[in-house]
Amino acid sequence: MKVSTLPTGGSYEGTGTSGLSYADDVRDPDSAAQSKSESDEALVRAAQREPQAFGTLYQLYLTRIYRYMRARVASDEDAADLTQQLFLRAFDALPRYKEKGLPFSAWLFRIARNLATDALRQRKPSSAWVQLPEAAAEQMPDTMNLEAEVLRDEAVNHLRTLIATLPPDKRELLVLRFEAELTAREIAQVLGKSEAAVHKQINRTLNALKEAYQETS
Repeated sequence: MKVSTLPTGGSYEGTGTSGLSYADDVRDPDSAAQSKSESDEALVRAAQREPQAFGTLYQLYLTRIYRYMRARVASDEDAADLTQQLFLRAFDALPRYKEKGLPFSAWLFRIARNLATDALRQRKPSSAWVQLPEAAAEQMPDTMNLEAEVLRDEAVNHLRTLIATLPPDKRELLVLRFEAELTAREIAQVLGKSEAAVHKQINRTLNALKEAYQETS
């Protein structure tokens, strides 16, 4: 399989996400999630029959995987390296993949999560989890009046500081939701939790983060 160049520069600001608003996930109809899963499974079957077709899955998930990795590690280079490893590992394992209640997206991000966790265990702790606020700051309540770019930069730095105080498991929930753009159902499948528990944990984390932001602004 020929793998194209991975993105290594700049920060992904999650322009396709809903920032700190979680309502969109709550009202996603089951039919939409099912349609997405069925589409993925069709692409997986095609790639299992013809390895060259894996390139479509690679392009579909490249940015989301990279953004997840970038939020977990300290540099663009580390994120690109882990992203490359992820797709090579997924490509090798694809012939053995069977859906069996675990959608391809959840299967892929489980591999990504394990890779990132192993990498962090082997390296000196670093300034991971720093990418998320770039997108989140744009979605904070209008009452904060972040009109000028300098105020936006201050908001990003402030939000980054607050996120850094969260326990790792809560930070990972936010990264999976806003950087990886996974639904609560997909996150539950990645983490081995119930969908209801994930919904509750994300909402509680976001509410606590917003309250802390307002109280310290």
